[in-house]
Amino acid sequence: MVISSLLITGVTLALPAIMGRTVDAVLDDHDTARWLALSGALILVLVVFDIVDDLVAGVAEARSTAWLRHTLLGHVLALGPRATRRFTGGDLVSRMVGNTARTGNFASGVVWVVMSLVPPLGAIAALALIDVWLCLTFLVGMPLVALLVRSFLRDVSDANEGYFRVQGTIAARLTDALGGIRTIAAARTVDREARRVLAPLPELHRHGLGMWSAVARVSARGDLVVPLLLVAVLAVAGLELSQGRITPGDMLAASEYVVMAVGISNVLQSVNQLAQARTTAGRIAEVIAEPPVAYGHERLPEGPGRLEFRHVTAQGTDGPVLEDLSLVVPGGALVAVVGPSGAGKSLLAALAGRLVDPDEGEVLLDGVPLRRLAREELRRAMAYGFERPVLLGETFADAIGFGLGTSSTEELVAQARAARADAFIRHMPAGYASRVADTPVSGGEAQRIGLARAFVQGGRVLVLDDVAASLDTVTEHHISQVLTGALADRTRLIVTHRASTAARADLVVWLADGGVRALGTHHALWADAEYRATFQPLSATKQPVRVGAGGAR
Repeated sequence: MVISSLLITGVTLALPAIMGRTVDAVLDDHDTARWLALSGALILVLVVFDIVDDLVAGVAEARSTAWLRHTLLGHVLALGPRATRRFTGGDLVSRMVGNTARTGNFASGVVWVVMSLVPPLGAIAALALIDVWLCLTFLVGMPLVALLVRSFLRDVSDANEGYFRVQGTIAARLTDALGGIRTIAAARTVDREARRVLAPLPELHRHGLGMWSAVARVSARGDLVVPLLLVAVLAVAGLELSQGRITPGDMLAASEYVVMAVGISNVLQSVNQLAQARTTAGRIAEVIAEPPVAYGHERLPEGPGRLEFRHVTAQGTDGPVLEDLSLVVPGGALVAVVGPSGAGKSLLAALAGRLVDPDEGEVLLDGVPLRRLAREELRRAMAYGFERPVLLGETFADAIGFGLGTSSTEELVAQARAARADAFIRHMPAGYASRVADTPVSGGEAQRIGLARAFVQGGRVLVLDDVAASLDTVTEHHISQVLTGALADRTRLIVTHRASTAARADLVVWLADGGVRALGTHHALWADAEYRATFQPLSATKQPVRVGAGGAR
């Protein structure tokens, strides 16, 4: 791209001089054919290399943009759940799609800015070669041109920053609205939500007008300065021609060079593109500056999956959610985590598998701090099931085996059957090969597919974060039997709001007021009225479910 731009610039600078010599040759009737042929050849070269330059620039911009998007996406995924706490999903999409496209033009923008400066500088030198007075006449007006460029860059940079920031805000609100589209439709708040999403439009309009106003102002001032410079130089050139100091061809070349020397519009266009790229690059750098999750290199020893929380403090948006919490989850035990809303149950579950790092303290698995474990080692040891699972992958087989790389069909089917997902998957048009995007499923069905995925993952520890929320009573009972039977060799940490689930647990962790309120069996804790209140309103009047060796009774 640099080579083609240099060639174009060289030909552009040479062409007025050659055309001037051609005019002199025609007037003197001397070597006319040679100079006409040379002028034609230069014009042909200019056209060809201009096409090549556009093609090379397009390829360079596409590759730069692709590299930026891959880099930014990899970094966002490396940030994990922290990414969406620091930036909204819509804002990240805006940065990853629109901002990277503009930033990808940065390299070509730098080349164009440099190359757009070369013709004016070369034209000034050419004017000096033709006649020094032409050059001095032009240089008198150059400070005005420099002031125009400087004021434009200052004004347009501020407008660009505000424009892209508001654009990201609108994208974030739109993403939220699309995620809650059913709620919006059910609440009949479509018009109100549309107004909320588009509320920043006046500000976006204001910043957009600011950019165009900056362009308009500099264009208006340039329309005043440029003609005056052109007229002044041509007037001097006419005087020099009348005195025989320059030829008619020199007069033609001088008129072309002075137009080239005051080609402020090309400079401003390149500067504007560069200013936009600089602004969007800053938005991308803001994400890249967030440090990714750092993993260690240690491996786990043989062990039952014992989790230990040592003096763990984890902050929320309004202060500590869990504070100086110490807890041991016995290896191989079924442990239920209960507590009122906001007590930190899901946060505890996230800390258990290092989806979140504590602000203070540490979490250990079989005696090894999670921070010191290699990424692959940690992920092999932990399996998660979530309240609202997102089904990733092309097909339902992919969704169940997601993250495993390879897994036998028999294993997928066995775990889908354990999660009571096999029956409805087989009734789909292509069974397990049905495309997730083309086959809608209910909340309960998605929950069961998410459970099947967690079961397939294996590992020492299975963490289920309120996975029974969308399950019917029969399915929930079946899953409980799987947890106490086929999966009894794992440590199972289950966040739950159901008394029936807590009743089947070997140990209940009752969270309240930022820490562990009590530990014990469901039956022992049931005597406390405040414990019973955590299961309101469904369990307030019910007797506790007692569990023996043979199951519920």
